[in-house]
Amino acid sequence: MMQHCKELSNMNQENATPESNDPVLLERSDGIAWITLNRPAKRNAISPPLVYRMVEVLAELEVDDSVKVVVLTGAGNAFSAGMDLRDYFRATDGKPAEQMKLFRANALWQWKQLRFFAKPTIAMVNGYCFGGAFTPLISCDLAAEESQFGLSEINWGIIPAGVVNRAVAQVMNERDAMYYVMTGEPFDGRKAAGMGLVNESVPADRLRARVTELAEVLKKKNPTVLRTAKIAYRNAAEMSWEQANDYLMAKNDQSVLHDPEKGRATAMSQFLDQKTFRPGLETYAR
Repeated sequence: MMQHCKELSNMNQENATPESNDPVLLERSDGIAWITLNRPAKRNAISPPLVYRMVEVLAELEVDDSVKVVVLTGAGNAFSAGMDLRDYFRATDGKPAEQMKLFRANALWQWKQLRFFAKPTIAMVNGYCFGGAFTPLISCDLAAEESQFGLSEINWGIIPAGVVNRAVAQVMNERDAMYYVMTGEPFDGRKAAGMGLVNESVPADRLRARVTELAEVLKKKNPTVLRTAKIAYRNAAEMSWEQANDYLMAKNDQSVLHDPEKGRATAMSQFLDQKTFRPGLETYAR
């Protein structure tokens, strides 16, 4: 999803947002947590401080009851140029203990935390998205963008490693994925939406508004059921049909049992008794 981050860091420097000391900015607003990767001068390339801060931020938000939806974006004119080649790779060469700690923390936030996060997550992809940034993008539940994407690793002598290739295989068909993995060519947001990499392609001046609209829809859902539906889908997608049937029936029972809103009973009553609810068109009145 990105170009060589050194190349990107030299592009459009005059448009970059000033960088604070915090590599990750966090804003809470009306039930939405806006996480901003904050290294605009480096196109938000992923550095060790950013990795460790993201682990902390996601852990904090997951248990914050005031937060209903999480949005991940980037400062300036990029979502992320992927891994910072100097700070992430070269600086840890020959330091196996430090490298192992860093690699594990990066895997933790990019897919172990994000992919199974207890709340809905939206990737708001604003601008460049390359290489290692594909994993957190795909780990989010939904994505909207106005961007340039690329799996450019082939251009500088490596493969899309970590779990980038696995993440891409989760959402793109094999022919599209193989083409971009093997050519390193960039592609735009409309192409990304057509291939299923993002949910929709949105003009830049409408991007935040559209993401906010989507977050507001998710905020209206029963949070217990929403969390269970998300985790159930993630796990069932890796199972056989027989395993998925047994697992999903158990997850449904678990959701009904532990739902403090008793959403199923409430919705059934509103539909069958009160005639005030249309399940296929709206959310029940909570």
